[in-house]
Amino acid sequence: MTTHWYEGPLAAFDTETTGVDVEEDRIVSAALVVQDTVGARPRVTRWLVNPGIPVPEGATAVHGLTDDHLQRNGRWPAPVMEELARALAEQIASGRPLVVMNAPFDLTILDRELRRHRASSLGTYLASSPLCVLDPRVLDKHLDRYRKGRRTLTDLCAHYEVELAGAHDAAADATASLDLVRALARRFSSRLERLTPAELHTLQAVWHAAQARGLQAWFTRQGTPETVDPAWPLRPELRTAA
Repeated sequence: MTTHWYEGPLAAFDTETTGVDVEEDRIVSAALVVQDTVGARPRVTRWLVNPGIPVPEGATAVHGLTDDHLQRNGRWPAPVMEELARALAEQIASGRPLVVMNAPFDLTILDRELRRHRASSLGTYLASSPLCVLDPRVLDKHLDRYRKGRRTLTDLCAHYEVELAGAHDAAADATASLDLVRALARRFSSRLERLTPAELHTLQAVWHAAQARGLQAWFTRQGTPETVDPAWPLRPELRTAA
């Protein structure tokens, strides 16, 4: 009996942050969830960070992490960012696909934190093995592109009947994202089972770019001055004028 990739080993990564600007906001918590097979007990690693800047009330309202709690219990960012990058590199090197919901956000903000605190980049840590990311948001938008409605993690979990216990907790969100990729791949198995995760990684970059162009065109028609970055799974470093 053939075991498909979506029934085998997966890892999932998620962050909670001070906001949604990958260039300026900071990571306040992160989690890595590793599961070897469907139904196996996941191994969860959690990090809590004192970001060194105030946490806006709006961010605290989302994830529940206050300035006081992070200052008392969080670690300094520099060693945590090093640990996060090494942990992801270890998963990639082991051949486990890395599940990241809305990967350009979480991976880019980690990259910027590494540049800020380690004078390095995420690419430096991951250079020894080819990156293989599975993004349930990109997969769902491609495989069920005409479905109406929002596609947040909460929405996708409801649609694919995946439990999300404690949304906006990094470990809960990572676990749900991992389960979501398995559920999504089962539903669209006829279209995915012949593809390897590495092939899917390459395809998702193409799909995301097309999705970004479509969203950009919609914003333009609406007169909205918002720009959509087509890069996936990591946004390139912004080059600022001297």
